[in-house]
Amino acid sequence: MAEARPPTWKVWMLASRPHTLTASISPVLVGYALSVTSMSQAPTVDVNVDVDIKTTFVPHSSILDITLQFAMFCMLIQLGTNLHNDYADFVKGADTVARVGQARATQKGWLTPNQTARGATITLVAALAVGMPLAVVFGEENDVDVTVDRWMVFMVLSSVFNAVAYTGGPYPLGYIGLGRVSIGYSGLGDLFVFLYFGLVATLTVPYLTQSLSCESAPASCQTLPGLGFAFVAAVCVGCLGTAIIVVNNLRDRHTDILAGKRTTAVRFGETFSRIQYGVLVLLPYAMLLVLRYGGGGHWGGATVSNAWLAPLASLPLSVPHLRAVAFGGKDGADLNPHVGGTALLQFAYCVLLSTSLLLFQ
Repeated sequence: MAEARPPTWKVWMLASRPHTLTASISPVLVGYALSVTSMSQAPTVDVNVDVDIKTTFVPHSSILDITLQFAMFCMLIQLGTNLHNDYADFVKGADTVARVGQARATQKGWLTPNQTARGATITLVAALAVGMPLAVVFGEENDVDVTVDRWMVFMVLSSVFNAVAYTGGPYPLGYIGLGRVSIGYSGLGDLFVFLYFGLVATLTVPYLTQSLSCESAPASCQTLPGLGFAFVAAVCVGCLGTAIIVVNNLRDRHTDILAGKRTTAVRFGETFSRIQYGVLVLLPYAMLLVLRYGGGGHWGGATVSNAWLAPLASLPLSVPHLRAVAFGGKDGADLNPHVGGTALLQFAYCVLLSTSLLLFQ
């Protein structure tokens, strides 16, 4: 007997998977905290320098505006990626009746491939509209000059491209002869998540804050304190984000083989994926200890306070997932709770780190 179709709004919720948005929000929270704390530690300009001291400080409201806009961009990219994945995994044969993961709207027949593809297109066009203004820097109030940040243009355009290239498929890449391109099917999904939902998502707000600081006071432009070890924070966030996709691929490896999807779990096997998961989950906690106590607690021209140790409070949350995935024998559908559980672990880690930095750093 066919499964009853849920209401349309629930079907679109299922296809877009808004419960996964913590993976795009978490790194932005950390980036915001790093920007605010770095700006609060910024040195004042020497009075002998012909620069207005006020212009060297990026107001908190400006950092917040940047953060909210970038967070919206990240969420739209993730929703667009999810919708396109719902479409492409079905047309490429990865989502069948044998699927052990959560239900997919296209595979269930609740949405046609054209509908999910259109939904992905609309979402990614919206992401483009939200993201591109971040690449444009206007001059002062009476200055009509406009500067385009090429790095930000590349980041926005590559993010949109990767959203459809992650799974690939005939639409839209097939129209430009790239229908066979697929990040996930070629085993590069882990790297993509680490780079874009880890490093890029965490470091973009600090980067834009630094750019605003230099734009307002070019004569006194210098790297803000604390941004030197922001990269360490981004690596920690990226590791936990990658752990989400690792347990997802471990769960789906049997059906992925049949669909020709060469994820790391398929390429290197179950044991490798379980070890990989353990390393990705535990490394962020170890790195915080090294950051705090290594080098006398001084890195990148700033002092690393005990505020950086706050995420250790989330370590107990990792125990059931480590037992089940890294050290246990759970497999198939039994791994479903640990996909979402790992996402919540990352969210807890990032909330603790960002809150602690804002309050105590």
